[in-house]
Amino acid sequence: MKTIDYIPTSKIERATKLVQTGAKVGVNYLKYYGEKIVNSDLTRDKLNENNAEDIYDGLKSLKGSALKVAQMLSMDKSFLPQAYVEKFSLSQFSVPPLSAPLVLKTFKTNFGKTPYEIFDEFNANSVNAASIGQVHMAVKNGKKLAVKIQYPGVANSISSDLSMVKPIAIRMFNLQGKDSDKYFKEVEDKLIEETNYLLELEQSQEVVKACKKIENLVFPEYYSEYSSEKIITMDWMTGIHLSEFTKTNTNQETANQIGQALWDFYMYQIHILKKVHADPHPGNFLVNKENQLVALDFGCMKQIPNDFYTPYFELIDKEVINSPKIFNGKLFELEILREDDSPEEVTYFTEMFHDLLSLFTKPFQEETFDFSDESFFKSIAKLGERFSKDSNLRKMNGNRGSKHFIYMNRTFFGLYNLMFDLKATIVVNEYEKYK
Repeated sequence: MKTIDYIPTSKIERATKLVQTGAKVGVNYLKYYGEKIVNSDLTRDKLNENNAEDIYDGLKSLKGSALKVAQMLSMDKSFLPQAYVEKFSLSQFSVPPLSAPLVLKTFKTNFGKTPYEIFDEFNANSVNAASIGQVHMAVKNGKKLAVKIQYPGVANSISSDLSMVKPIAIRMFNLQGKDSDKYFKEVEDKLIEETNYLLELEQSQEVVKACKKIENLVFPEYYSEYSSEKIITMDWMTGIHLSEFTKTNTNQETANQIGQALWDFYMYQIHILKKVHADPHPGNFLVNKENQLVALDFGCMKQIPNDFYTPYFELIDKEVINSPKIFNGKLFELEILREDDSPEEVTYFTEMFHDLLSLFTKPFQEETFDFSDESFFKSIAKLGERFSKDSNLRKMNGNRGSKHFIYMNRTFFGLYNLMFDLKATIVVNEYEKYK
């Protein structure tokens, strides 16, 4: 794969790149509407493919938060055209890496030494490049290590990147009013945290210590002496990406074993630690030769405050969902309903979230749940399509829910999709044995 010698870091350079990308997308639409006049049966599939290709190509050279947003979107398989999901999912572990000279310069800046002075062996060619950093292989005292290096300028460009993405997001998600800023601030704060590798090192060590008792789940060890704010070093873990495993695995027992480990890992974090790894995409998990799940990359951790946790998980209870008065109260607690809502808005959003929660909480209603149930995921996709086509929704204020929903919903979307790919059947409350 071609390497990158330079990443645009100034606001003007990055804005220019996004404008160029927008222009390409505009041309795609003109072409589509021109062809539609001639062929009325033309679908949007080709348009989606062309747009996804151009947007991804534009973002991958920018890296950082722009590419991270694409990665977040790729996890939302039910609400995004397949062409975007397929293209944007490449941002999880397949983007052009930094060139060797830029890698050496990053080491010099952070440690005052080249990697060859720190490690016994170091491969200057990246083995894995993603949105915020890339991974290199190294050896120290006979131990194989993975060294993750952050791209230059990523941390400094987050705020300007998001300010450029904001107008598009406001249109896409129908956000109105001043309080939409709280959602962008939540994303910005989390992305800034992800660029602090010393914080990631601390979070990784905490998660490993708390969760290593979970069966069939393993983690790398992290090394503070070879880590800095822009470089983090850990054990080299062998295995295949979870997405590759799910394509080839035919053993249901193995799928259930890995699925149970994944589910327990998330339930233990959410319910016991009240802090969760909010980035559950296939690039962050491997399956090793012992058919154990290997969990990597704890840069994105979401703290779950009690005043959100309590009403959020009370909505799992069927009695709460089906009691109009209690349900209504929980919607206000979670900022889904607002004091300035009209009676029509209260009725509309109450019905909307009743339908959503009745469906999304299904895995918690039974002792075991079969994530190979296609009807469950088809129902989610159908619901997403219904809301995307609902003209009433566009007329109403789309600012719905606490800011904590952004990363909690992202966590569950990602987890559900991984479980569906595994086709695993799990015991829902198995995690309780690790308390």
